[in-house]
Amino acid sequence: MKILVTGCAGFIGMHTALRLLERGDKVVGLDNLNDYYDVSLKQARLDRLKAFGGFRFEKLDIADRPALQDWWAREQPLRVVHLAAQAGVRHSLTHPEAYVDANLGGFGNVLEGCRRHAVEHLVYASSSSVYGGNARLPFTEHDGVDHPVSLYAATKKANELMAHAYAHLYRLPVTGLRFFTVYGPWGRPDMALFLFTRAILAGDAIDIFNNGEMVRDFTYVDDIVQGVVRVLDKPAQPDAAFDPLRPDPATSTAPYRVFNIGNHQPTPLMDYVSALERALGREARKNYLPMQPGDVPATFADVRALNDWVGFRPDTPVAEGVRRFVDWYRGYYGK
Repeated sequence: MKILVTGCAGFIGMHTALRLLERGDKVVGLDNLNDYYDVSLKQARLDRLKAFGGFRFEKLDIADRPALQDWWAREQPLRVVHLAAQAGVRHSLTHPEAYVDANLGGFGNVLEGCRRHAVEHLVYASSSSVYGGNARLPFTEHDGVDHPVSLYAATKKANELMAHAYAHLYRLPVTGLRFFTVYGPWGRPDMALFLFTRAILAGDAIDIFNNGEMVRDFTYVDDIVQGVVRVLDKPAQPDAAFDPLRPDPATSTAPYRVFNIGNHQPTPLMDYVSALERALGREARKNYLPMQPGDVPATFADVRALNDWVGFRPDTPVAEGVRRFVDWYRGYYGK
């Protein structure tokens, strides 16, 4: 089938498109190749995808409504994996307009394309950041997420609301996936594992926020992709048991679902750093800093709903995932 993957030159986008191509799907990829981080890394990811005959790429910004409308009229994909977004919690503190344009305006344009061209299932990236000020762990989709602590998180919460409106009004099957701290080969240079690896190899100190008192549900990218593809193959359905007197935020009378995808094994940040030190064979110099605006002290995914829906839960150990990243990093950068 023909599947659209937006953000195909991104970290998760490349891995998702690759998995779909390997199983024989035709993939049409869109990406604006912005310079939020190294464009040459994005181009290298695209080069991997272009090795497949079933892949076609078009440079296009989803926030450009006329261009996206013209594209959709030509291509008319059967299913959509929407991963294009302005990423990064800290970047949203200083560049809010980028998040409004891409994550709100761009997502609205994608919803319209899906609605007007009868897409049979839209799967889109949400984020664990929507849990914001929630303190009860593990995070479950059945809890409310009304207290975001960053604009990035607010845009992802807004995406879930927008998706529900389209599911309700137009019966468009939509599924949101709340990713938990994704890492692995070909990762983003603005994320901790990449930053730490580069600094340690250069002999520089690494910044440890909240004085190291952080816990994250680090999730390996192959597990994320496995979840994405399995969910894509099972379009959202209305929940026959939905009770409007006690509404469940994770389901609806509309064809709408939201799922966590996390390793459900929260890891202290300092254990993550230790795994990286072992993989590199070097000890890091550490610069301890206070909590940063927009951060939360801990994340922990309850993935029972995902497992019930598609029979899958992530399980790659952090030590193994970090080792695979280090192997890729050294191979890619020759270090």
